[in-house]
Amino acid sequence: MTLHAPAWPAEVFYGVSAGIWSVLLLRYLANSFRYGSKGHFDKELRHPGNGPSVSFIPLVGILLSSHYIEYNKVFWSVLCLCFVIGLTLLGARLLAQWVTGGVTLEWVHPGYLLPVAAGPFIASIGFSTMGWPQAAIAAWGTGAFFWLVIGTVVTVRFMAGIQMPDELKPVLAAYVAAPATACVAWIVIRPEGAGIIQTGLTGILLMMILMQVVLIPQYARLPFSLTFWIFTFPVSTSANYGIKWLRTVDVAGSELISWGLLGVATAFVLGTGIRTLIYGSPAKKPR
Repeated sequence: MTLHAPAWPAEVFYGVSAGIWSVLLLRYLANSFRYGSKGHFDKELRHPGNGPSVSFIPLVGILLSSHYIEYNKVFWSVLCLCFVIGLTLLGARLLAQWVTGGVTLEWVHPGYLLPVAAGPFIASIGFSTMGWPQAAIAAWGTGAFFWLVIGTVVTVRFMAGIQMPDELKPVLAAYVAAPATACVAWIVIRPEGAGIIQTGLTGILLMMILMQVVLIPQYARLPFSLTFWIFTFPVSTSANYGIKWLRTVDVAGSELISWGLLGVATAFVLGTGIRTLIYGSPAKKPR
């Protein structure tokens, strides 16, 4: 453990997360079969705004199964591989739709980076955990390619003056999600943390984080909604990377900084959860 912290809090949160994710997945599948599984799923994928969000299913599956590999390598590796295959097929399906006129530029947003950029980076982490370094590098390269391609299209959309509705503005946090997952995936491939690629990725991540800091006043004006959970992924992933990276460099007070990053990320996620409970109360809806 980098911070010599007890393992049980993380295991508890992983267990709770796995339970909640399993319940939500079963509900989603039940609704899909209720309304016709093929048509319902295909309709969601074709939605120009929410289509990429379907990739959360295999993404969370990869993260959970790769964590539990240490307890039963064969079973959880097979399960993780199944989720990676599912993510790959889903990404190919979405790409085919996007390049054949299935979406117009005004619908494109940073969430499009999730299945084809952040997704392969997370798959790379899964491959590294399974002990497949070459597959991990291949997945990382795939994510880097689509990070450049799709990221360029998304940025062109905004620079062309096409405004995004306020309720979708939290997806701008995906600008951090791609470099954060790229950083974590690469430092898992190269645990020593040195080298030009790691240094370059760290610089990109810092710039994207600074951009989000500048956007805080705009975020603060938004009414709270469930889309605010989008912020938790880049915040947690960036803190995760910061802790891993600080372990590889000789910086005074690195352990204290790492504990600070962990505390901020944990407080942010818990705060979002508490705010969600308040938001979900019929008597206390946000203005």
